[in-house]
Amino acid sequence: MRQHAIKIGYRTFVDNSDEAFGAVRAILSDEHLSVYVENTGEFLIERSAIVSVGPEKVTFAHAKLDERLRAAIEHAHDAEDPEW
Repeated sequence: MRQHAIKIGYRTFVDNSDEAFGAVRAILSDEHLSVYVENTGEFLIERSAIVSVGPEKVTFAHAKLDERLRAAIEHAHDAEDPEW
């Protein structure tokens, strides 16, 4: 299986959803990423929460994310117009 390097702009997902919740904003170190969560803002996420990295996509383990971040992800699409 091919390993993909994480790059700024990659869409972000959790392992219990097929819907992107944001994007990688910065690669801060070997241990942390800054991720922009739609409708909320930026969060620091430990790389240990990563489940997989694919082409332009990073998937995180929902259970390894802190409660505040999980709540933000849950509401990432609240501002979207349901008519679209």
